Amino acid sequence: MQRRIFYAVMIFLILSNIETVVAEGNTILITASSAMDKVIFDGKWSHTTEWKQSSYNMFSYNDDNIIHLRTAHQDDFIYIFVGAVSVTHFDKEKDSAMICFDSNNDKSSLPDSNDYCFMTTLDGMISFIYQGNSSLALENFKKLTNSENFIGIGGVSDQNDRYSNIPHASYEFKIPTKVIGRSNAYGFYLAVYDANSKSVYSWPQTTLMDSLQVPSPRIWGNLVSPDNSLPEFNWPILALLPSILFVIYLTRFRIKK
Repeated sequence: MQRRIFYAVMIFLILSNIETVVAEGNTILITASSAMDKVIFDGKWSHTTEWKQSSYNMFSYNDDNIIHLRTAHQDDFIYIFVGAVSVTHFDKEKDSAMICFDSNNDKSSLPDSNDYCFMTTLDGMISFIYQGNSSLALENFKKLTNSENFIGIGGVSDQNDRYSNIPHASYEFKIPTKVIGRSNAYGFYLAVYDANSKSVYSWPQTTLMDSLQVPSPRIWGNLVSPDNSLPEFNWPILALLPSILFVIYLTRFRIKK
């Protein structure tokens, strides 16, 4: 009996991952979390377990700088922590971080209306939302009125930080899905600006190394929910219900025989 139940569960798990996108190349996997509503938005790792229930990626650069990235989603928000452990000289309101999403992941050459960027500065309490607009000749982005539930804040992370207790720049974002839409696969771009060295540390890495200019969405990476849990209705799992019920029926039928 227990063995048959085990096999049924294994079949369900295998089937439920048929449409999972494999993490290859420029792809970040984001996880669902039940703990993000406990995050204290102060621009730092406030306590040792604060961002523990989130996905993790590390990016290293030719000058030995390192960026630590944590991502998760819960309810109607995407949560992002950026730890710039190598940025230890602080320029308030100049050091900054930017997160960009291509809602349709259509890799357009110029930013369009489904491309959004969220920017905040170090200790400046200033944050902005931008939307792509390819009709603008120069910037290709227009500033939007901030959503009341959007949070972007930069600070100095220190003794509670998981990766370095040496004070360093870090940034926290709470991004409403009502702004960017819900998707299992966004185009994604990250950039951290260090004013002291006048350098940009980005993912994917680009040649724009002296300002927070946004490169073409065509070269952005991907932010993927492997369990297909970001859309409001989880259609891939619902479509598998008949198969799951059929497996359970066969299992019980054979037991009775």
